[in-house]
Amino acid sequence: MLEYVLLAVPVIFLVASVYYAYKNVVLGRRTRRSAVIRQIASFAIVSSVCLITSMVAMAAGEGDAATAANAAASASGDINMGLGMIGAALATGISGIGGGIAVGGAAPAAIGATSEDPKAFGKALIFVALGEGVALYGLLVSILIISKI
Repeated sequence: MLEYVLLAVPVIFLVASVYYAYKNVVLGRRTRRSAVIRQIASFAIVSSVCLITSMVAMAAGEGDAATAANAAASASGDINMGLGMIGAALATGISGIGGGIAVGGAAPAAIGATSEDPKAFGKALIFVALGEGVALYGLLVSILIISKI
């Protein structure tokens, strides 16, 4: 039962902080910059809580000799798999952010160009698709990384 509570606390904390930030931005009480700072702080707090609880759980399980022997035997494989997963997550996440920034700049410009000249729709659509391609390439790289693990 304690495991479920420990899993639910970070999720509830992050969802509540997203709701709070959204509510403040919609009502105009906070700027988007403070909402982003609040989200980063929430992520840091949840990450540190998860790290501390996992360290406490590992310290509680160190007394078992069989667990320690199994952990030592599979440590190199676990490290490689963990680093591969982190690399795949970074490839997907950073390329998704970059694609979002690219589409966020290209799409309004494409809409403006199309409203002035309807013949420019095809050319403008190409630039929006190029921005989305960045995210797809990151997803492809992460799939290749995961398949090698």
